[in-house]
Amino acid sequence: MKIKDPKQYRRHRIRMRIRKIVQGDAERPRMSVFRSNKQIYVQLIDDAEGQTLISASSREKGIIDKQVAKIEQAKLVGQLIAEKAKEAGIENVVFDRGGYLFNGRVKSLAEAAREGGLKF
Repeated sequence: MKIKDPKQYRRHRIRMRIRKIVQGDAERPRMSVFRSNKQIYVQLIDDAEGQTLISASSREKGIIDKQVAKIEQAKLVGQLIAEKAKEAGIENVVFDRGGYLFNGRVKSLAEAAREGGLKF
């Protein structure tokens, strides 16, 4: 994969290094985070089957209606994914930060998911 932008290339290398180690399955899915400039997305993925079990994003109705800062949006998405995971009977996950630094929105999402009952 050829990536010309140095920042994207660095994030891609970090992401691949993480993915060598972090694998999810049906009992303990991988919680993958994607952060764009304006939105944040999270998925619970079963890597053995190659399926997304649950997803949540800042574009969902309950979150996009609220005019809040991006860190607050991430907190709401973390709470939402924790609620959806509880309904599906999932309480243990493996956290995949997707090559992003664990601060700001990624950290806010992770802490909210932990408070919501997910263990990782």
